[in-house]
Amino acid sequence: MADDTLPLCLSDLVEDIMTRPAVTVMDAHCALCARGAAWIARNDHTQEFLIIPMQTELGRSLLVQHGLDPDDPTSWLFLEQGQAYTSSDAIIRAGQMLGGRWRLLTVFRIIPRPVRDALYRMVARNRYRWFGQGDMCSMPDPDVQRRLFK
Repeated sequence: MADDTLPLCLSDLVEDIMTRPAVTVMDAHCALCARGAAWIARNDHTQEFLIIPMQTELGRSLLVQHGLDPDDPTSWLFLEQGQAYTSSDAIIRAGQMLGGRWRLLTVFRIIPRPVRDALYRMVARNRYRWFGQGDMCSMPDPDVQRRLFK
């Protein structure tokens, strides 16, 4: 259900997004996230994924709607037909949806979720330092650009 405080056009977008097969909201200024977007673009053979930068009004709204802080560097959201997944569960679910060898990411479910999520948060908090900054929105990859909602 859309937040009544959102402008009508934004709430309509949020409702539309919730019906899409696969949507990810990620940091557009993170080099690791940009690589993740390229990974999705290379492996999304059904072209169902939509990538929304968390810095956009729509991205921020989706994060807030799902209880995530849009200013927290650990926030990453994956929506599959409106069902929300976060942190390590989001990575595993995105891998399942991409299919093929990426389904092997489900093996990480043997690790207890609190441990997986702690590792995810450690990487997320240090991603600028370890991987640098980037600009997903200006990536020259046309497959990424087709999936990117700016």
